[in-house]
Amino acid sequence: MNNSEIERIIKLVLKDYPTETQAKKSSGSTCKDGVCTDGLCVIHNKAGVKNIVSEGASRISAGIGVEAAGGIDTELGRMIDHTLLKPEATVEQVKELCAEAAKYSFASVCINPSYVGLCATLLKNTPVKVCTVIGFPLGATSTQAKAFETEQTIRDGATEVDMVINIGMLKSKEYNYVENDIFAVVSTAKRHRVLTKVIIESALLTDEEKIKACLLAKRSGADFVKTSTGFAKGGATAGDIALMRKVVGSAMGVKASGGVRTREDAIEMVESGADRIGASASVKIVIGETDSAKSTGMY
Repeated sequence: MNNSEIERIIKLVLKDYPTETQAKKSSGSTCKDGVCTDGLCVIHNKAGVKNIVSEGASRISAGIGVEAAGGIDTELGRMIDHTLLKPEATVEQVKELCAEAAKYSFASVCINPSYVGLCATLLKNTPVKVCTVIGFPLGATSTQAKAFETEQTIRDGATEVDMVINIGMLKSKEYNYVENDIFAVVSTAKRHRVLTKVIIESALLTDEEKIKACLLAKRSGADFVKTSTGFAKGGATAGDIALMRKVVGSAMGVKASGGVRTREDAIEMVESGADRIGASASVKIVIGETDSAKSTGMY
């Protein structure tokens, strides 16, 4: 996919899709106190978002939570990738993560590569999958290193991998490099029938760069595009999810990660087109704990 082809697709997407940036540029358009005066902003015009993207998500990802009173949303639980990626995570915390994942029937646990073997052992007789991260959190390691890391984590027991793109190369318009980087991980994973998600770190990208990243991930054969690592300056927004869904269509999944801490947050992302969501407290989400609860993880 050459530069001119990418630019052509970007224009087509943005032509019929008013992003938040475009809404701000519109004459008389202002967003204040959560209200968009012209109704174009996909962040505040939730009805508009629902008309643009399809609903029916299959998964959400989140992290260690604190159990509290309240009904358990089992349907939501089956959409969650139970996540713990903070650098100080201990063996005991990872064991707790696995126990919670089994208890609440979460779709997977998502952990750093060093814990893949432990989680694979603990979850061997459960339906919970083991997901890990590649080139995390910066995405700046070499393509060869990412491919090797993918192979090793799969041998250790990973059944899903979330890889970070090389953000600097994308911004430098080195699209062939970015595509080959993604493809190296995807092709390695596919040999073992392992699912791949591509983290584009949307908070660091312009709308045009988000579209480019999604197109390259789609062209490389990835299964999902994902908003964030949870380590950058921002996380998932409804606008980003809607835009990513518009670009990849129904052929790929969309995973929202970062800043999702309540059931309401999760539902908003699902309604905006996400198939999965990254957050900080999976248990809090499924039991419906309120906004006042503090997150215990990076996501």
